[in-house]
Amino acid sequence: MIERIRENQFSQLILAHLKETIREPGVLFWGIIFPILMSLGLGIAFTQKSDSIRKVAIIDDSTRVQLPVGKKLLISDFLKNNQAKNVIDPHYKNCRQITIRDDKLGNLSVLFLTMAWEEAMVKLKQGELNLVLMEKNGQLEYHFDPLNPDAQLTYLKLSKFISRPGTQVSENTDMIVPMTLKGTRYIDFLIPGLMAMGVMMSSMWGISYNIIDKRSKKLLRRMVATPMKKTAFLSALITVRTGMNFIESVLLFIFAALVFHISIQGSIPALFLIFIAGNIAFAGLAVFISSHTRNTEVGNGLINVVVMPMMILSGIFFSYHNFPDWSITVIKNMPLTMLADGIRSIFTEGAGLTQIAIPAMILSGGGIILFIAGLKMFRWH
Repeated sequence: MIERIRENQFSQLILAHLKETIREPGVLFWGIIFPILMSLGLGIAFTQKSDSIRKVAIIDDSTRVQLPVGKKLLISDFLKNNQAKNVIDPHYKNCRQITIRDDKLGNLSVLFLTMAWEEAMVKLKQGELNLVLMEKNGQLEYHFDPLNPDAQLTYLKLSKFISRPGTQVSENTDMIVPMTLKGTRYIDFLIPGLMAMGVMMSSMWGISYNIIDKRSKKLLRRMVATPMKKTAFLSALITVRTGMNFIESVLLFIFAALVFHISIQGSIPALFLIFIAGNIAFAGLAVFISSHTRNTEVGNGLINVVVMPMMILSGIFFSYHNFPDWSITVIKNMPLTMLADGIRSIFTEGAGLTQIAIPAMILSGGGIILFIAGLKMFRWH
């Protein structure tokens, strides 16, 4: 008899918890529908083009190098012999494309962009280029970061294609020149992105989830009985989180500087300005998201719907220029992208206050607007 009662209790508890779960629309949406929508969006973004595209810079200064008698420009002959297609690109005057067919590993479309060496270095630091190709005295030079696997694959496929039989280019006419300039390594690209992502993650989980958790535990209901203003409560939470973000970023930079010899080439005041602007932007967004909901599972979903797309799309671990062209404009205007690009330009390109003034104003303005909106919607219970 006792065993039957226990079994009945267990089944009734299961049924009660199940009903409690399915009666909350937000839980069903964030747990079932949202992952499906994410997989659909990322699937379209990564699979809409069957050919992978890599951008290679051709240094036009190499055409002015005095060649030995009887030698020809290998790059121009190669493009001409392979009937490279002219591609219209608003950012480049001379853009030609060649497709390398590979049934096993997939086709590779290579865009050859003619530019000066200084411009190529900037594009390489920004992650827009995979490698730089130049020609000296009849010899091809491949400039790229040997620790970047994407650049390695591009070099292997391109060099094999150029030196294949029938192209009149010898296999001994190419040379690898590892990129040793500051800012051209993958780690130089990664560290600023990790700093920006740290600001976003710390603000969204440290502020937004903290508020939602306190509301769900009825702690905010007790606070409302005290003579405390919402502005003071939220401002104090944001101040603490901003201080923690600063300490975390400084420690990350010190580690990267000691281990990987990373340095800041731009303005320190500009870096401080864009850092504060990023904290304001994500703090305002965190307050806005957490201003109303009291369910932690729904709050978890709301935070993830903000964090996950930006973490994947905003160029933290790899350049967002690898995404389809139609999505680049949207990605550039994401808060995390603006923050990461701003920090990265100061670290690797030597940017100053003038270059990051507009992104800092947009981030700060957006954060303040969201904070005011969240303050008006904010509820204690």
